Amino acid sequence: MTMDISSAPLAIKDLFKAALLVREKAHSPYSGFKVGAAIRTAQGQTFTGCNVENSSYGGSNCAERVAIQKAVSETENLEIVEIMVVTDANPPWPPCGLCRQVMVEFGTQIKIYCSSTQGAYAEYTLNELLPNAFTPSNLKK
Repeated sequence: MTMDISSAPLAIKDLFKAALLVREKAHSPYSGFKVGAAIRTAQGQTFTGCNVENSSYGGSNCAERVAIQKAVSETENLEIVEIMVVTDANPPWPPCGLCRQVMVEFGTQIKIYCSSTQGAYAEYTLNELLPNAFTPSNLKK
């Protein structure tokens, strides 16, 4: 179900604004598709990221992973609570599979908000988008 950001709680609006703003910094000369992401940690910190494309496509990074990598490099014991992803797609696009797998490293109960630049958004849990995920607990002997 798609909702409108204008009726969202203030915390979600703040994530939307942060992701929308950083989206403009995207380096997307190949796809022409700008993506912004903002994550909120369990400690209440917010980190942002935008997609960074490369002519060697495998060298590209999605906005969600850029935000997570920034958070890892700037904080300790990262636990992600929420992620907002903003694109100009309508209906809003969810994160790709690789991003979902990276997210699950930092929490299985993450709330994910997928929004268009116009403010239409959908809300999911990471468990909904990545059921039966391969997590760090799978590697314990």
